[in-house]
Amino acid sequence: MSTPTTSWFRDDVLIGGSWQQSAAAANVENPATEEIIGSAALCDEAVVDAAVAAARKAAGAWGQTAPAERACALDRLVAALKDRREELIEVTVAEVGVSVVNARAWHVDLAIELFEAAAGHARSYAFEEETGNSVLLRKPVGVIACITPWNYPLYQLAAKVGPALAAGCTVVLKPALLAPLSSYIFAEATLAAGLPDGVFNLISGAGSAIGNALTGHPGVDLVSFTGSTAVGRQVGATAARNLKRACLELGGKSSSIVARDADFAAAVTGTVESAMLNSGQTCSAWTRLLVPAERYEEALEVAAAHAKSLVVGDPCLETTDLGPLISATQKADVLAVIAGAVARGARVVTGPTSPGNDVGHFVNPTILADLEPNDPASQQEIFGPVLVVHPYDTEADAVEIANGTVYGLAGAVWAASTERALAIARQLDTGQVDLNGAAFNPQAPFGGWKDSGIGRELGALGLEEYTEITAVQR
Repeated sequence: MSTPTTSWFRDDVLIGGSWQQSAAAANVENPATEEIIGSAALCDEAVVDAAVAAARKAAGAWGQTAPAERACALDRLVAALKDRREELIEVTVAEVGVSVVNARAWHVDLAIELFEAAAGHARSYAFEEETGNSVLLRKPVGVIACITPWNYPLYQLAAKVGPALAAGCTVVLKPALLAPLSSYIFAEATLAAGLPDGVFNLISGAGSAIGNALTGHPGVDLVSFTGSTAVGRQVGATAARNLKRACLELGGKSSSIVARDADFAAAVTGTVESAMLNSGQTCSAWTRLLVPAERYEEALEVAAAHAKSLVVGDPCLETTDLGPLISATQKADVLAVIAGAVARGARVVTGPTSPGNDVGHFVNPTILADLEPNDPASQQEIFGPVLVVHPYDTEADAVEIANGTVYGLAGAVWAASTERALAIARQLDTGQVDLNGAAFNPQAPFGGWKDSGIGRELGALGLEEYTEITAVQR
């Protein structure tokens, strides 16, 4: 096995337990400073073939390893990640632009927690189960192609790779080129943890160059993809041509419903916090705030005041709430959506005036009002720090607005009691709903309805995605 390196400038890939040089590399930019801070390999289809072959070679032995042994391997991996925790936080701030506070909590520590959970599921999951005169055997699918996005690179890696390894599958990971560096550190951690050669393989490159080669590869048994709905459709279609399953975690346009008897200030400010987390680059963010019509203007005042209190700036500072967007292109896209909404009559309650940074892809928190629920700004995923506020007359109207998008990933309900909030939540066509600001539960399944995807991540159901069933009658 190769010796780990702490360099962020990489032109290699991990295949079969060894680092192999690539012919070319792509630079990685710090979106806050616009400086080049690292690089990642640019692979071709031959590298994809080699990585899949290595994963397939390792699949038989790893899949037959006792679940308790796989759990112990994951324990060692957790320890290796904890040894690199500070560097993982540093590189996440540098490549994503997320504030260090959120990088620590939502990117790195949560990712480590997911690997700990995966080890626990490997120990507790019922890989064999009796039903009548049958024994149901849940076996590993085989080789998994994991394709992760740039907005939460380490968390999304953990949500896929952890349960895949726990289930007995081997992995070929392709991270997003905009934020690949934490994946390299993770790959080094797999070597430090002593994972068998080929159980985890890292390749890198543009999706346009190697995406189809990976997702359509005959040696891949399942594809796990997180990204845009448009690309997800392509991934699903490519996988389907080989009759392989695809687990797709895609876009969202989630609503936060504030009932008339809710704690109004907590509901509005909590929704703003969700919409602005990770500079708005979160698929499950509550980006539509639905409030009683008679409190509409009050909601706009509270939302704007809280948005203005959020500190936009240097993501390395503990006092910063929002860093930059990931790229100049992303910033331009977000500003174009805001400008389009204004042209259609939107009122900008606050934002998006530049925060005054000379460099970096910064956009201030933005609150939009006076749009119809079917306006593009209220229907399309913006992936920036933009919250759209709508009034409603009755709770039935609020539910109709919330369900009236092509997405169904997340949502929130705020009411005087959990029972009241739950009664509304039962009517929402979405994969996950938080009541009254409830904490995120990494043991609960995560995934979407409609154009938000297929399949589930996290919890026992997340592991189950990576299994196939054999029913044995006796």
